[in-house]
Amino acid sequence: MREAYVKRETRETEIELTLTIDGQGKNQINTGIGFFDHMLTAFALHSGFDLSLSCRGDLGVDCHHSVEDIGIVLGKAFADTLSDKAGIARYGNFTIPMDEALASCCVDISGRPYLVFHAEFGDYRLGDMDSAMVEEFFRAFVMNAMVTLHINLLYGKNDHHKAEAIFKAFAHALKMAVKIQGSEVLSSKGSL
Repeated sequence: MREAYVKRETRETEIELTLTIDGQGKNQINTGIGFFDHMLTAFALHSGFDLSLSCRGDLGVDCHHSVEDIGIVLGKAFADTLSDKAGIARYGNFTIPMDEALASCCVDISGRPYLVFHAEFGDYRLGDMDSAMVEEFFRAFVMNAMVTLHINLLYGKNDHHKAEAIFKAFAHALKMAVKIQGSEVLSSKGSL
């Protein structure tokens, strides 16, 4: 079973996370940020990854440290679950409609961290989460998971729908990319 546990403590956050990518989408998530809990729950359900996550952060300052640090921890856990990446599909691509919004996510589990993020939000806040933190979460994830990720919000009006379409597209793209389809590393170099 591909599973990882990561605990991280700083002066700003205390995070414990268990990730099982061969799961059923079971989740227990408490970040202290309601909207972010909603996005991570959608991520777990749609990816089929089991996710247990608790975070105690300095929300009296704002949500920045919590969201970014969760991206770091989830990225590390994701990288840990894949070890040498033998047999995985490596690539995933998915497009999700969420009412009037349409988002696309393409991922390469390449060992090379890179984020392309094309999405804009009209409002500063998504519930109790700053909308700018959507991109920061994905940047932190990418740098620690060592993946290339392209996120494109093609269109949309409602910011909640835009963010949810992005998280669901991300979930389905990762689900495709981690699927076991052989025994070799999918690279002409022989390693990632």
